[in-house]
Amino acid sequence: HRHSMKLNSWKCTASCGGRGPRPSGLAVRSLRSGGGSSGAVSRSPAGPDPGDSAKADVGLGSKAFSRASSSGAAGPPGRDSVVAGTAAPDKAASETKRSSSNGSSHPIYSRDGTGVVHGGERGGRPSVRDSLTTPIVQTSTYWFNNTRELIEYNEGRFESYEYGRYGNPTVQTVEAKIRDLEGAEDCLVSASGMNSVTSMLLALVPANGHIVTTSDCYWRTRQFMINFLPKMNVGLTILPPNDLAGLKKALDENEASLFFSESPTNPYLRCVDISAIVELCHAKGCAVCIDSTFATPINSKALELGADLVLHSGTKYLAGHNDVLAGALCGKKDLVQTVRKFHHIMGGVVDPNAAYLLLRGMKTLELRVQRQNATGMEIARRLESHPKIDRVWYPGLESHPDHAIAKRQMSGFGGVVSFEVRGDLWNCAKFIDNVKIPYIGPSLGGVESLIEMPAVQSYWSFGPEKRAEIGIKENLIRFAIGIEDVEDVWDDLVQALEHAD
Repeated sequence: HRHSMKLNSWKCTASCGGRGPRPSGLAVRSLRSGGGSSGAVSRSPAGPDPGDSAKADVGLGSKAFSRASSSGAAGPPGRDSVVAGTAAPDKAASETKRSSSNGSSHPIYSRDGTGVVHGGERGGRPSVRDSLTTPIVQTSTYWFNNTRELIEYNEGRFESYEYGRYGNPTVQTVEAKIRDLEGAEDCLVSASGMNSVTSMLLALVPANGHIVTTSDCYWRTRQFMINFLPKMNVGLTILPPNDLAGLKKALDENEASLFFSESPTNPYLRCVDISAIVELCHAKGCAVCIDSTFATPINSKALELGADLVLHSGTKYLAGHNDVLAGALCGKKDLVQTVRKFHHIMGGVVDPNAAYLLLRGMKTLELRVQRQNATGMEIARRLESHPKIDRVWYPGLESHPDHAIAKRQMSGFGGVVSFEVRGDLWNCAKFIDNVKIPYIGPSLGGVESLIEMPAVQSYWSFGPEKRAEIGIKENLIRFAIGIEDVEDVWDDLVQALEHAD
């Protein structure tokens, strides 16, 4: 069996143009946390013997290439006494027992009931080294060769995985991509944007603590802060965007742990002055977290402006295809690690398939966002001059209250345009019911355009008086532009506006 695998290695080397095998650490560095070292002892040899590729067993993490060499590795003093009565397993015997990549006889089983479970996998799972596309590691748990290996993992001297809630190679790959894009020290990807928000708030804000936030924001975030955090006796100050005097007063009167705001906000696309907010908050020991979902890392770098954390609903622009739920929290390592420990307990883990879709979607993020920026700017300009539009909310327009701030801290203004149709809610409904290209629905940032009336889509249960109280106008439209041709999009809006009488 060993001889046949050596022969296959020779054939692969020849058929691949003579490249020869790559160093066994290559796959690990590309799929761990951005290629950095975690401090664990590396078990990979300097370079595998071309005729011994089976033993290298390079895979998606350090465990995969470490297995073949870890069984016979010398442990630290006293290790044998820890594993009382357990001699180090014979390496060759272990490999013989665990090698079965075809249908041949296997020393550890002889019946079909066991064969269908372990056949072809126990020692013969395919190694992943030269795959251009990041593989999906679809597993909930990981296994160890022996007790010695598990102890070394627990002591941080053997880099590996243990359980899906604590880490996954596919997930860690997309975390590294987002981390690097944001220029962050660390990144935690979770099952949704709301999971990222709630985990961050619960992990970083202590009981009896205080939060300062802005009035224009995603309603579910507001709902969590108003309805759930008070159960921990957490105080809340809600301010208009860029009310710096109000922020200073709130910081003076409360021991605030966190300032949290979207920028741009939802649905009026208000842009907060991140640098000014950071200066005030840091002087009082208050951390700053910016939800940059609407901006994306392409248009704005909140961490470069001084924010401690930046948050994204990966469902939106990052993934970009309306086919996955995910969230991401990036920033200072100590803060992200605090949230990560809480996340390990609470769950909310992103599925490896979802992580792969997020990873794949991000490969076109810059291309999509630049097109959405251009279309958004053009549609906003045209809407502003249309006789049936009362007002357009878009940070790229000079008429927007935060245009100067947006110009200073954004390179593009995004693909969401909010505007007020002349008339009441029912005039607005006639318009939205007659658009042909956008789908009526929530969310944003995907390749398909989406359109909604916030008063109906998100705030219908509030009633007219409560909607007015929190600033949601009855005739407001939020238009999340996709990547369709700008002229087709405009023609569709024009014909639909003809019905808004």
